[in-house]
Amino acid sequence: MTIDVHAHFVPPSVIETLANRGADFGIDLVETEPGCQCCQFPSGMRIRPFFETLTNVDLRLADMDRQKIDHQVLTLWADIFGYELPPDKGAAWHGMMNDCLARLCGQTPERFSWMGSGPLQDAALAARELERTMAEGAIGTMVASHVNGRNLGDCDLDEFWAACVAFGAPVFIHPVQPVAPPRAERYALNQIVAYTNDTTLTVGSLISSGVLDRFPALQLILSHGGGSVPFLIGRFDRMHQAADHKFTGVAAAEKPSDYLTRFHYDTILHHGPALRYLRDLVGVDRMVLGTDAPFPPGDPDALGSLRAADFSNAEITQIAETNPRSLFKALVG
Repeated sequence: MTIDVHAHFVPPSVIETLANRGADFGIDLVETEPGCQCCQFPSGMRIRPFFETLTNVDLRLADMDRQKIDHQVLTLWADIFGYELPPDKGAAWHGMMNDCLARLCGQTPERFSWMGSGPLQDAALAARELERTMAEGAIGTMVASHVNGRNLGDCDLDEFWAACVAFGAPVFIHPVQPVAPPRAERYALNQIVAYTNDTTLTVGSLISSGVLDRFPALQLILSHGGGSVPFLIGRFDRMHQAADHKFTGVAAAEKPSDYLTRFHYDTILHHGPALRYLRDLVGVDRMVLGTDAPFPPGDPDALGSLRAADFSNAEITQIAETNPRSLFKALVG
């Protein structure tokens, strides 16, 4: 069974609920032009409009069939996580979205599993929502790579990390950059650079702040092949050795490269040599198949990318089925 662990979906019931009672969450559903609706958060930030391939299950199933993807682990769209909301409203927002995603996946369990999400602006509430979603059939959780501009390693999230370990929930870290930095506004540099840089910064913080030392059983999945982390790891190690930790604030017990095999990495790199480098660096057992459906930077032929990179049939089977089954203990089918 070919399993895609990185795919996004927003059930239409989420948008319908937002249209009917967005005030309950403090979120406005704004029509930007006829037929185009988007979330507007209290800060005034507007997210890109919802689009059909993000919300239409029939189109998704057809695309999976085209790619020969048997099963997708669905997550919501991290751009709409709304960590800026007050904690109570954030908890209600994530609870509603999780319920909608659970119902959708429950209608076609042979094709879909799901990971929940929670209000990371409050670690205790996020832990509570994690416990609830795992009891309702989630097989893991997704978090955005920063909380209102703060790297995850710099946030007080130990209660949440402890819950992830206690409930055996793998954590998918997904970058969020809905508003492009000024230097990334043109040439698709936001999607190419800013999003992957977002992952790199937060992974560096998780390693250096000691989160991985405090939670050695924590299972973390990184989007887009780990961002730039695999390719900057020598620089991470050099600064770990050369800079005084008293001034940098580094609390990691080991050098950064020692933590590389603590992470799992999706295959969305679009470049054979990069995929082979990742395999050689972390091992094929740390790689999982991803498409990032339905977004443009995703891989429209994830299996073909591995074949084109000269991965063997045995390696492809390990990435596309063995590794996801080992990682997600609750995965069925």
